[in-house]
Amino acid sequence: MIPQDKIAAAARGLTEAFGVAAFDDIRDLTERPGSNRAFRIVVRGSAYLLRINTRPGDMKRHFDCMQAAADAGLAPIVRYANADDRISITDFVNTEPLPANEALRRVPAALRALHALPPFPVAPFNTTCTFLLNKGDLLDGFLRQFQAAKILPERGLEEFLAQYARLAAAYSSLDPDPVPSHNDLFKPDNILFDGNRLWLVDWEAAFQNDRYADLAVVANMLVAGEAEEQVYLQEYFGAPPTSYQAARFYLMRQLAHMFYAMAFLSQGSAGKPVDWSEPVPAYNDFQRRFWARDVGLADSHSKAVYGRVHWERLRKNLGEPGLDEALKITANRN
Repeated sequence: MIPQDKIAAAARGLTEAFGVAAFDDIRDLTERPGSNRAFRIVVRGSAYLLRINTRPGDMKRHFDCMQAAADAGLAPIVRYANADDRISITDFVNTEPLPANEALRRVPAALRALHALPPFPVAPFNTTCTFLLNKGDLLDGFLRQFQAAKILPERGLEEFLAQYARLAAAYSSLDPDPVPSHNDLFKPDNILFDGNRLWLVDWEAAFQNDRYADLAVVANMLVAGEAEEQVYLQEYFGAPPTSYQAARFYLMRQLAHMFYAMAFLSQGSAGKPVDWSEPVPAYNDFQRRFWARDVGLADSHSKAVYGRVHWERLRKNLGEPGLDEALKITANRN
């Protein structure tokens, strides 16, 4: 079950972590072809997660961030990690559903602890919504490719690019606020609950990022309305948010809508026109189902739907006074 070329490396990990050369049981948890390999193994009656990273990336940064989170009680205990072999063994989390209303408090509390850790290493890539703020050839190429694909209706594309330029310019002018960030929490599968504690897993994308990036992508799954936003932000900041904090949070949420609309419409269309006549789920209903793992992003159609859900929410938000108000507040503070 373990790839032939990784059997010796896995055996080294077992020996170093547990003093044994083999496990008692193994179950393949790999999600899909192309994913990193993951296995639930049992050693001396206890379950662990054996992970083999097959995708390219800086394993030292990945494992350093994972270890820092584990030391802080935010990630499962790391029993073994070898960057050269690209293998890690951590405690296995037996999960239970975490209701969204309870996650409104638990997740921002975990993010508060994460963002207070010593700085994470920098990364040579950015797969989060703050990528849209990183001027340069990569961003220019991404925007050109999106325009050339003609995924959005022409009128919608013009509106989108104009609002994007306005939002990116305003946010880029704010004081940097980098903190240790997970950067892949738009996936509910990376937030686990064991019935008692919350655990953050899969630290492959972790690096120093804007404080509001993690906050925004999780909020876009969980927060519906002003009352829930107040609960969420108060749990994170330890006090009711200031007008500046709330405004900056709002702006990052719109950047997240932009980024995930572009990314998943591009992936979902796969070079084919998007069927804009197909009904799209209501935003809050879809995100609650997404949080509950009732819907996923396994195929092109589901990715296109996910992108459209963000696009429709973005269009709604851009038509309301919240954006102008947030831009005004942050500009005055700046």
